[in-house]
Order: sequence, then structure tokens, then C-alpha cells
Amino acid sequence: MKHAPIGAEAPDMLLPERLAAAAAGDGSACFDLGVVFSTGSHGAACDLVEAHKWFNLAALGGDSEAATCRAEVAEDMTAREIAEAQRRARQWLSGKARHAA
Repeated sequence: MKHAPIGAEAPDMLLPERLAAAAAGDGSACFDLGVVFSTGSHGAACDLVEAHKWFNLAALGGDSEAATCRAEVAEDMTAREIAEAQRRARQWLSGKARHAA
């Protein structure tokens, strides 16, 4: 899956827009959020736990590039941080499942 560069939107609107799209099931938005948090761009602080979470969610949707990015981010994380990222991804998924019911 090829990803278009993010940033066409105003930086202050990117996070809320991509979060809303991710909540609606947009895997590309999950990938974009992984990029934002892994690079600390668009007004977000660099947060590898959040980046891993978003890349993980995109990878669960079948995005092989996200799986690669998740592995690269994990190289700079502790086992505890990876476990926290996985917990956050499960929490995100369970919250979405509750909203769908």
C-alpha cells in the first residue's frame, strides 16, 4: 500500500482529522498517526509508544508498510514500552467494538 505524504491539511487540524478518520476505521489514518507520533510532527510530541500503537492498528488492517514501520519503531523501545503500545492498541480496538454495538 502506497501512502501519500501527510501535511496537505493545516497542521493544527491534522491530528483531530486523522483521529476521527481512524475512529471511523480508516487504516490509512492509523498509518498517518504512526508517522506523526514517530516523527513528532504536526504539533504532536514524538511518542514511540503511540507511534507503535498506530502502526500496529494499521498493520492489523493489512498494511505491510505499517508493519515495517512498527518493527523499526520497536527497535528503539523497551519491552515494557512495546507491551504498553500493544495494550493501548487493544484498548482502542475494544472501544471501537463497543461503539459499533
